[in-house]
Amino acid sequence: MPSDYAYVGLFLLFGVGFVIFVFILSKLIAPYKPNPVKKENYECGEVPIGQGWVQFNVRYYLFAIIFVIFDVEVVFLFPWAVVYKSLGFFAFVEMLIFIAVLLFGLVYVWKKGALKWV
Repeated sequence: MPSDYAYVGLFLLFGVGFVIFVFILSKLIAPYKPNPVKKENYECGEVPIGQGWVQFNVRYYLFAIIFVIFDVEVVFLFPWAVVYKSLGFFAFVEMLIFIAVLLFGLVYVWKKGALKWV
């Protein structure tokens, strides 16, 4: 049994060693000639005007987070749908509860006005 863990440890050490080796090798081989032009922001060939710091409305981030949350939760529906017939009635009720929670969250977000693009 300990020999099984030795293989895992060996592969872990090899993986970490390989990553460290590649980083060191890239530092040794890559040319490094810094200058002010290379350190400027690149905006599609346009000369930068003003600061690079722009504050976005928090609604964009909130909308993106809500999208990701619902998208990830919908991913849980696919494995359930594949084995639906073998799970039985109890799994069907559990999935109805899961979908009800999702709908409740969607209605809550909708009522809070987070889905408006104002």
